[in-house]
Amino acid sequence: MKLTARLLDIADRGVLLNTADARNLGVLHGDRVQVLNETSGISIAAYVDITTTLVPQGTIGIYRVCNERLCVIDGVPLEVREASRPQSLEYITKKMNGTRLSKEETYQIIRDVVSDDLSPAELTAYITASYINSLDMDEVEHLTRAMVDTGERLNFHTHPIVDKHSIGGVPGNKISLIVVPIIAASGLKIPKTSSRAITGAGGTADLMEILAPVAFSATEVQRMTLKVGGTIVWGGATNIAPADDKIIVQEYPFKIDARGQMLASVMAKKLAIGADLVVIDIPVGPNTKVANLQEGRKLAREFIEIGDRLKIRVECAVTYGGSPVGRAIGPNLEVVEALKALEGNEEPSSLIQKSLAIAGIALEMSGKAAAGTGFNVASEILRSGKALEKLRQIIEIQGGDPKVTSSDIVPGKHEFVVKAPTTGYVTDFNNKSLITIARLAGAPHNAGAGVLLHAKKGNKVQAGDPIFTIYAERKWQLDKAIEEGRRLMPVVVEGMLIDRVPGDYKWQ
Repeated sequence: MKLTARLLDIADRGVLLNTADARNLGVLHGDRVQVLNETSGISIAAYVDITTTLVPQGTIGIYRVCNERLCVIDGVPLEVREASRPQSLEYITKKMNGTRLSKEETYQIIRDVVSDDLSPAELTAYITASYINSLDMDEVEHLTRAMVDTGERLNFHTHPIVDKHSIGGVPGNKISLIVVPIIAASGLKIPKTSSRAITGAGGTADLMEILAPVAFSATEVQRMTLKVGGTIVWGGATNIAPADDKIIVQEYPFKIDARGQMLASVMAKKLAIGADLVVIDIPVGPNTKVANLQEGRKLAREFIEIGDRLKIRVECAVTYGGSPVGRAIGPNLEVVEALKALEGNEEPSSLIQKSLAIAGIALEMSGKAAAGTGFNVASEILRSGKALEKLRQIIEIQGGDPKVTSSDIVPGKHEFVVKAPTTGYVTDFNNKSLITIARLAGAPHNAGAGVLLHAKKGNKVQAGDPIFTIYAERKWQLDKAIEEGRRLMPVVVEGMLIDRVPGDYKWQ
């Protein structure tokens, strides 16, 4: 069937057909058509959306991603035919039914993900199937290698290449802004590729973007790392394991991070950048991704096993995740806190202690520090100012202002202070609730939004003392966060007297 092209600025790989044309072609919403540019000979397969009004009969709407390959202009005639569905849909259905996927089947799914041959709904079906019917370790390895082999890789001639990663789940975990410059300042190379937030109030890429651009090609990441020793960039722009960020986009609305896909996601990026040594931070505790120490150790063994299969040496730090790391949750607030630590502040201790512990493990693994001395070596690099200077070099080479200081970055202009309802002690934090409040306030998309804690677990507070402040860039978002905060009660303040049991006294 001959149809006339109309370009539509929609960031998707689909086409829009008039209902009558779809009926004549014999296709329904979600089916595929083959579209041929007869002038260039370029042909693409695209999934179909249907309308009765947006395009007239005889016209086909071409979405932007489709036209990046098809290269047509408005008004040219195109040959349109019904196309078969990708074979990977059969494999996704197998996984939905609980069947283990082979290496070839996994590779076909990931090839179709990278080439945008799966619709968002179809990719979501794969993610959901893998979430419900967990991947075994062979499937995780196949998925990891497929993600790497369908993207670009970095190739360094000097070794070791070091990397670190946190599985997330604990708010305020901005330690990469401290760990990466410590490791790079020691003389090691650490090309840190990071994700944007999936379930949290700010991923490492969201935080670094406050200081410098984070979107670079794989070639640029390699060049910058060779020059200054490290980078902190967004993995989604590098074409390193490109399927990973496409999967993350579909996970985002559900706030899920399927275990097998998480293992593959983390290790694919490490293999693709050529990492020899990797430290994995696994926070454990109530309201985190990993509930207890036993589960944390199990996940650590799985990371180490996948590392062995990929010839990457992995060590895992099972860390306390029962309360936020530091006091800041949200991009601007977290960047300020990290910069202050690099500038010489000794608080918050939880942020500094965790950063030094993770950096220390990497320094010991690489031989830059003797066994048992990594923490102290990392501490000396931080105290000497070398880590701050290294972060400035990373900021500068990524196109940011190396003279930036913590005082240059401000939170959102709208704020609300939550005060202690009674005199007592802070006895509990609900991490998920704090993240929810920060996200409702606008984080991570609004960099100034977030939550700043004034009291930590175990601190004594008087009635009316500030416990935390909510910041937002828009008043309506602040109001929404306040309303939800009243319902969630993310910080618990209690007196030490739990109950009083009177005795049976008889007064004489």
